[in-house]
Amino acid sequence: MNDMRLTERVRTEMATKMQARGVDVHYGDTHAIKDVSIDIPDRTVTAFIGPSGCGKSTFLRCLNRMNDTIPIARVTGDITLDGEDVYDRRVDPVQLRAKVGMVFQKPNPFPKSIYDNVAYGPRIHGLSRNKAELDGIVEQSLRRAALWDEAKDRLDQPGTGLSGGQQQRLCIARAVATSPEVLLMDEPCSALDPIATGQVEELIDELRQNFTVVIVTHSMQQAARVSQRTAFFHLGNLVEYGETGQIFTQPEDPRTESYISGRIG
Repeated sequence: MNDMRLTERVRTEMATKMQARGVDVHYGDTHAIKDVSIDIPDRTVTAFIGPSGCGKSTFLRCLNRMNDTIPIARVTGDITLDGEDVYDRRVDPVQLRAKVGMVFQKPNPFPKSIYDNVAYGPRIHGLSRNKAELDGIVEQSLRRAALWDEAKDRLDQPGTGLSGGQQQRLCIARAVATSPEVLLMDEPCSALDPIATGQVEELIDELRQNFTVVIVTHSMQQAARVSQRTAFFHLGNLVEYGETGQIFTQPEDPRTESYISGRIG
């Protein structure tokens, strides 16, 4: 019975949440992403690594159609969320981004109170019927972002008044407030000091209990610490993808080995 339970748990943990097949991205004449196919497992942290300009952030932005906001960007191929085509014409990108939230490189709280930063998404998506429900969503989101204890007595104060690390956790709280299924993080620690980075990394590990997390990071050490799966991008190609320990200790592609050992990038 225990073996059956373990097998079921592994199957649940590795269920595919998002899937990409044959994805290409062009910015005008520049071919930024070349024929990328990948399965992103549910409730797992997947890290995208690779040298600057290799396409990892461009591909991340495909997953919630952020490239739609760039006029010269053209995305082809198939990307699905739970089997549904996210580029289907009937899909509203705003609704998609409530399901596939995003945290950016630089903390970017709205020029509003801490409370209103977190309440913004639930308000525009009609996720609460009254003030008490909204209060509950704000508290739960701040707790999930490990910010409640620091912020609960200053909810009416500007989010921009928080420290850099707290601002980034506020942005994470804002992203999880719409109950997304997937959380995309584009180098979320690159503007933070080591202590704040450690706090966000601990938080990422906790978030995967409830969310599928995809993180772009320039730090291989960070990818090794926080992720279960790692994808290595180089010159717009997905070179190698697999279990994080295997990618870092026994990479199959010489380009991966060269990057990890510091010879390229």
